[in-house]
Amino acid sequence: MTYSGTVRVGGPADVHELQDLMISKVAVGPMDNNAYLLRCRATDQQLLIDAANEPETLLRLIGDDGITAVVTTHQHGDHWQALAEVVGATGARTYAGRDDAAGIPVATDVLVADGDTIEFGRISLTARHLVGHTPGSIALVYDDPHGHPHVFTGDCLFPGGVGNTRKDPDAFASLIDDVESKIFGPLPDETWVYPGHGNDTSLGAERPHLPEWRARGW
Repeated sequence: MTYSGTVRVGGPADVHELQDLMISKVAVGPMDNNAYLLRCRATDQQLLIDAANEPETLLRLIGDDGITAVVTTHQHGDHWQALAEVVGATGARTYAGRDDAAGIPVATDVLVADGDTIEFGRISLTARHLVGHTPGSIALVYDDPHGHPHVFTGDCLFPGGVGNTRKDPDAFASLIDDVESKIFGPLPDETWVYPGHGNDTSLGAERPHLPEWRARGW
């Protein structure tokens, strides 16, 4: 099956099969949050990005193999509603951005800063700290050795623009500067983007629109 990245709440996961990594995307909860289960194909170790809602759905997706870690992309409540239940059932270690951890009501085991790596099995993810949607939002970059990069952007980058900065011009300037310098700058157009809500995109599809995003201010 060809991966599309289109999922709906109550529907099945969509699975993106890479050579070393399997990415299962599922939509959960009343705000149509995306959660991503990453599985190292060499070791079967798993990591979850955003235990957003519907713990029963996420635990069913995780299955009997469990997970080694849950990464929360940022402190907004729609991204951690199932975190306590998932961690309680799996014993997974928790990761979150250093400047957002205090806003997440489940203890963070590992505070993440810009450039830190998160490893599970033989897979390594690089964290990028993006300021503006929240103070401590992080994106996670998987640099596929057999292909193009993949980036999980939380609520910092979507098809059509950066995340909500609540009409705060300073927050918007910070976020678009960080997204340009840390995501669009070093990564190629082929980079696949997995956002916190909605459909996937690529950096190549979004890059031509950066000047208009700056001009409109959101």
